[in-house]
Amino acid sequence: MSEIIAKLITNEEDLQVAYALRKEVFVVEQKVSLEDEFDEFEEESFHFLATIEDEAVGAARWRKTGGAIKLERFAVTLNYRGRGIGKALVQSVLDHIEQSGIIGKLYLHAQLEAIPLYAHFGFKIVGDQFTECGIEHREMEIIK
Repeated sequence: MSEIIAKLITNEEDLQVAYALRKEVFVVEQKVSLEDEFDEFEEESFHFLATIEDEAVGAARWRKTGGAIKLERFAVTLNYRGRGIGKALVQSVLDHIEQSGIIGKLYLHAQLEAIPLYAHFGFKIVGDQFTECGIEHREMEIIK
């Protein structure tokens, strides 16, 4: 398989590609409302895009939330799941957070099937299972 490149988005064109990918995965496939998927935090978030041979295959973002850091909106297109794209995105996001010098609790709301992905990076489940946008989740965190 070709190399997965997951990196911080630095231009409007790539941001629009990431938005389209998120819409495909969350709005079309998972039936999340457009209003829930695209929120008031888009502009303050750091966005990431994963590509294989210039094809967009994944997206993610992170943002500061008070004294913590929330990783969110991890999406991989259906035909590319199970190929390491999620891992490449998580690693790229974690590397960017570390390079930013921000220290504190990192947390996310993991869809149940994605829990093993985040656990691979040291995230632990905290709290009870809950429903967000009609999808079952667990909160996970790691203290850096």
